Amino acid sequence: MNSKKQNQTPAFYDLGIVSQAAANLTSQACTISARHLQDGVTRSIFNREVAYYARSIVKDVEQGKKTVAEGLTEIKKEQRSLLDQSAEIAKKGIGVVAGALQIATGAGICYASVGSLCLIAGVPLMAHGANNLYEGGRNLVTAQSNTIGPVRAMYQSAAFAAGHGEREANMAYGAVDIGLSAYSIVRHVLKPDAWRLFRYLDADRVRAYKTMSPASLGAEAIINGITVDQLYKEQKK
Repeated sequence: MNSKKQNQTPAFYDLGIVSQAAANLTSQACTISARHLQDGVTRSIFNREVAYYARSIVKDVEQGKKTVAEGLTEIKKEQRSLLDQSAEIAKKGIGVVAGALQIATGAGICYASVGSLCLIAGVPLMAHGANNLYEGGRNLVTAQSNTIGPVRAMYQSAAFAAGHGEREANMAYGAVDIGLSAYSIVRHVLKPDAWRLFRYLDADRVRAYKTMSPASLGAEAIINGITVDQLYKEQKK
């Protein structure tokens, strides 16, 4: 028995739904490219490529090569792919920013403590910061997400020597990273208006987070959230 042809020419209203979804995809592509692509020519090529793809789906639906449901599914799939790629790039970018902040904070701890806390907190913060900066920057350039920096490699070597694996090493690295970040937020720092000669009295010191801007605190929260998510994924392996 012959099967009945499933793909039918859509009604005007249904075609309008697909066309609107395609327009939303093109608009989303323009927003994402403006956020991540600085070169105007590259941005235009990317936007045009997505626009052509969106129009091709509308054309296939219009000609009955795809059903309305199939066209909408493909458009939604592409939208999700673009959002996932944008989030991945943003995550890598945050890693670069986090690394730079950690280096600056570590140097500040060494300076403020006149070296007394340098080995305990300052140097580890700068080492983790340099490693995060390296991994995030290289991942951005190579479009990968598995770069292993020298400090993480040291954690892995120590874990292997102790009979553990890469999972345990990455979890240890992430735990120390969060711990250092937490210390940098709650440590005592001088009040902005401290004026006493030696500035050693507790009255002249406050927790660091009280002197941070909402944007800085928000960045710390996002960075730590990403690290916690990575720890969770490592724990599930």
